[in-house]
Amino acid sequence: MTDEELIVEFALTRLDNPGLDLEEIAALVVRRVGPDHMLEFASQNLGTRGELRGAVFPSAVEHVLRVVLTLRGPAD
Repeated sequence: MTDEELIVEFALTRLDNPGLDLEEIAALVVRRVGPDHMLEFASQNLGTRGELRGAVFPSAVEHVLRVVLTLRGPAD
């Protein structure tokens, strides 16, 4: 899944759940994309952090947040 596809998935999930914070939305995205993408996200996140292992779900959620916040740009 590309970063752009991930952003679209995040945006659609946020539209469906406007009352949730960013981390809760990221968790919903990870649940929606399924186990294969969850592992992909977790491995990318652990690679970015320079770690060899970690819990899959929280690492995948962190990756989604990292992508969203990076593409969102600096805060005004």
